[in-house]
Amino acid sequence: NEMTPNNIVNIAKLYDLDVIALTDHNSTLNCKAVMEAGREIGLTVIPGMELCTSEEVHIVCLFPDLKSAEKFGDYIRSTLPPIRNKPTVFGEQLVFDKNDNVLGFEHTLLITASTVSTNDAVAVVESYGGICFPAHIDRNSYSIISNLGIIDDSFGFKCAEVFDLDTLENLNAQHPHLNNLKILSSSDAHYLEHLRLKENFIETEENSIEAIFKYLKNPC
Repeated sequence: NEMTPNNIVNIAKLYDLDVIALTDHNSTLNCKAVMEAGREIGLTVIPGMELCTSEEVHIVCLFPDLKSAEKFGDYIRSTLPPIRNKPTVFGEQLVFDKNDNVLGFEHTLLITASTVSTNDAVAVVESYGGICFPAHIDRNSYSIISNLGIIDDSFGFKCAEVFDLDTLENLNAQHPHLNNLKILSSSDAHYLEHLRLKENFIETEENSIEAIFKYLKNPC
């Protein structure tokens, strides 16, 4: 519950971050509030989602604008099983405005798997104008490598995310296809204290969502 829009963007700004992406599990309902809060303090916020595919692989999905993200969010919500959240077990799923006021709750449990397969993820996300890549591929759960055992051209990804860059050399040896991808590393923060300082960089023409998308879409 401490992950409110203003807490997120102000700690990101305190850490001297230039850009963040909001990627709640299977939801884009808080993108609007965080983008608005970020805009007020000069922080670029990319609207997104951490999609859980039908194979329970986590995929980072990023979108060029709020409208595209929200349409994708509506679609993914329709693919989730109709299981009601139990706040006493899983925590509250709060929806905020830009001033950290609670607008409501998401009652559908968001930690379940959607019906979108990992094989179809790129095509589905691109149909909404977005870009996607497998999340935290170096982790032992909910990653494309831990769950499917492979990552190759057939999935269509141009990028991949690792949580710990120190694992990359070993991953490259086991999965040579990674050498063809742009590798990103981010905080994957579920709590405020997990937000990282500015440790990793990408070079873009300007600090904008458009420029970041151009970088991510270009071949490695």
